[in-house]
Amino acid sequence: MGKTSTAISLAEQLNADIISSDSRQFYKEISIGTAKPTDLELIKVPHHFVNNLSIKEDYNASKFENEVIEFLSSYFEKNDVAIMCGGSGMYVDAVIKGFDNEIPTADKALRAELNKNYLEQGLTYLQETLLQIDPEEYRNIDLQNSKRLMRAIEICKLTGKSNAEVKKGIAKKRDFNIIQIGLELPRKLLYDRINQRVDLMVANGLLNEVKSVVSYKEKNALNTVGYKEVFDYLDNKMDWNLCVEKIKTNSRRYAKRQLTWFKRNQKIEWFSPKELNKISKYIRTITENP
Repeated sequence: MGKTSTAISLAEQLNADIISSDSRQFYKEISIGTAKPTDLELIKVPHHFVNNLSIKEDYNASKFENEVIEFLSSYFEKNDVAIMCGGSGMYVDAVIKGFDNEIPTADKALRAELNKNYLEQGLTYLQETLLQIDPEEYRNIDLQNSKRLMRAIEICKLTGKSNAEVKKGIAKKRDFNIIQIGLELPRKLLYDRINQRVDLMVANGLLNEVKSVVSYKEKNALNTVGYKEVFDYLDNKMDWNLCVEKIKTNSRRYAKRQLTWFKRNQKIEWFSPKELNKISKYIRTITENP
């Protein structure tokens, strides 16, 4: 929480554009449930990779890597600094470290087989299959998310490698310097802000936004917190109050998984979102003494 406002403040100081690495903000049809920058924030600083895709399109971190690196190659001809902001760990790592191996696109025959077994045997089938072939990914993934489980199984079966091997690879040498900064809040404050943000999303029309894309609910872009719970509500699987509480609970769990992902990276320097001056000083120190 606080990533957008901090990134905008830094971008104004450094005369930099912002690249979004929040994989949910790419899609132009969904805004309320993804906490995109406001229209005013988008005007204040040029943003890239926001509203650049449709939920109808298939997209992954490997494509993101290629497109961002291509963008930066021309951007740095006229600019010195860019700021990448977002909490989608795999997408951040794709730009910072790259992928040795292209992440394979979905295989229709394999996906059909997984879907068939899922419908016949339930979520337990996917969980047990992933545990058997990739126990590390099993420990880190959202075990209630059928599509994420299927995708993880697909990656293993199509590459013969674990998800970690495919995602991590050997870091590529980039033609630019990278400074990595993490923002952290006390757990209670973070959770309170998440709950408040969900209430604001509901007040701003989350239900109507989800209704507007319900015909695409099988698309991977919509298999995400804030949308899948409302789909369940629309399918009469729960009442509205429980739906909102589920969004809050799953948002808190998602934030915890994000933090776990980034805490593994020893190159990240951690700050409070309130410490803008300290962040600026840290950046100046690194850039002046590379």
